[in-house]
Amino acid sequence: MAFKNLQEFISALEKAGELHRISSYVNPKLEMAEITDRVSKQAGGGKALLFENTGYEFPVLMNAYGSDKRMCMALGIQHLDDVAKEIEDLFKLLSAPKEGLMDKLKLLPKLAQFSSWMPAVKNGKGECQEIIMTEPDITKLPVITCWPKDGGPFVTLPVIHTKDPNTGQRNVGMYRMQVFGPVLTGMHWHKHKVSARHFNEYKKLNRRMPVAVALGGDPVYAYSASAPLPENVDEYMLAGFLRKKRVELVKCISQPDVEVPADADFVIEGYVDPNDELIWEGPFGDHTGYYSLPDWYPRFHITAITHKKHAVYPATIVGIPPQEDTWLGKATERIFLAPIKMTLVPEIVDMDMPVEGVFHNLVIAKIKKDYAGQGQKVMNAMWGAGQMMFNKILVLTDQGDPIQDYAAVAKYVFQNLNPVTDIHFSQGPMDVLDHSCTKLGFGGKMCIDGTKKFEEEIEENYELKIINNGFDDSILLNKFSEIKRINSSLLKKEIPCLILSVQKNRKGHIKELHEKICSLPGLNGIKMILYVEHTVNPQDLPSALWRFCNNLDPKRDHMIYKAPVSEKDFTACIGLDGTRKTKEYDDFTRDWPNIIVAETATIKTIDEKWSQLNIGPFIPSPSLKFKDQLYGEEAAVK
Repeated sequence: MAFKNLQEFISALEKAGELHRISSYVNPKLEMAEITDRVSKQAGGGKALLFENTGYEFPVLMNAYGSDKRMCMALGIQHLDDVAKEIEDLFKLLSAPKEGLMDKLKLLPKLAQFSSWMPAVKNGKGECQEIIMTEPDITKLPVITCWPKDGGPFVTLPVIHTKDPNTGQRNVGMYRMQVFGPVLTGMHWHKHKVSARHFNEYKKLNRRMPVAVALGGDPVYAYSASAPLPENVDEYMLAGFLRKKRVELVKCISQPDVEVPADADFVIEGYVDPNDELIWEGPFGDHTGYYSLPDWYPRFHITAITHKKHAVYPATIVGIPPQEDTWLGKATERIFLAPIKMTLVPEIVDMDMPVEGVFHNLVIAKIKKDYAGQGQKVMNAMWGAGQMMFNKILVLTDQGDPIQDYAAVAKYVFQNLNPVTDIHFSQGPMDVLDHSCTKLGFGGKMCIDGTKKFEEEIEENYELKIINNGFDDSILLNKFSEIKRINSSLLKKEIPCLILSVQKNRKGHIKELHEKICSLPGLNGIKMILYVEHTVNPQDLPSALWRFCNNLDPKRDHMIYKAPVSEKDFTACIGLDGTRKTKEYDDFTRDWPNIIVAETATIKTIDEKWSQLNIGPFIPSPSLKFKDQLYGEEAAVK
């Protein structure tokens, strides 16, 4: 279903009981983010929030995509799997043998549908150009400041339009924009992104690069801009396919070489000049739950701002999961399963990206296994598939329905796991937001092959031992003072894995500790030990796994301990160091970011204001849970 505009979507949300209107004043600086953080972490993602009293001319919409139901509403579907099924059916129809005239004629209605989904540029102006600012000034928009250590206010849901200067191919992406002044922002496109490649082409030609930023309109635009499409596929083709109606575009006023959706709420037009000095942009509280570090990025010069009458400014926050972006990620996980299956990994049955893995850090894939080595084949194919190249930990299984039953999947994976032969390490491109890498954008990867093994894959001398379910935490707590807390609950579920909260105090500490633990009598049935920072509560499994996945470079931070149990046979345990890395103890020379929490003053303000918001029972700040996990200067002043 196509929404005529963002206002129609808001009405649909309200009719479905999925929207809170907040009429009392809320400051876009920190306060909106704090309220949204509290609401979005409620069961099912809470409600969408429309802040009507912003101190600006325009209301602000947040958490609009923040639940399974609202994500489906935005895409006009009942279930996220419906899109994958439709894509799979299309693939089958197009790839089926065409033996006669009738078979070919069957394609005509579908080809007509394809045509009706293609974007089209219409003459004249669009709704997005009903009002043209006489002097463009982005500071007149209610651009939010999300977190206290952010470099400033950021546009967080921008749909950014660029074109290849040589081919005219359009790209629509989503890259945050820090506001530096009335007509200047940063343009935070990473080196792996298509718009960055477009910029490099303009550099070669020594030409200014026209750019246009749309905000609002049909909610499918923002999703399409974030989707991991192949470079030669226009994002508005995906939008047309999802909404079953073509996207109507209009030419920009000051940058006529770029077209934008006619129904957008705001359009910010401008250019990036390759001869400009770069600007120091950031930090920014990012989707990893940590601040992404500041760096040099291109300057975006604003030449025009237009908007529709009664425009609504859309925004989002990212941070410690779960947040609104969880549901955008889930949509991508379900929608793009079919193309991966049909074109790259035909043996894949299902795929899941747990929230704790913040998309790229952890992926679980279920495959249909038919031969030895197929797990490694899938591993290599997936790490070569578009943005899956950023994946850090890949877990493979060939059983488990659904694979979202993580305890059942983990039990099965560990039953089939020899830590020496079934865990594979590699190196490759990583998300530039991954702070654990020794080098920016390049680091280690790990594939845990938990599939049932064929005879050729089995190490005959490996002896499987099951740890006694009566494991006593005091065995380790009394012997090692650096171990502060233990989660041994997985052992009771027949998952031979421990999570230890450790306070490091010297170089090589975790490796040394791992060897000592594994050599203790009675522990040789444990296959994996995850080490986390001493401030982390390992009993809080979602938080511990989130911290662990973020802080691990698998290739650098793993340790294998082999223990002989006879003259020929051995058991093995892998240790994975998910603690914070420092120069003092780890020879780690990059800056290490802090986790994202709200300021005490902001929390107090919202606590006092809560009764005026009319959004339900009081919700305490999620940041309170993490205040004791800060370090350095921020911890000293919290």
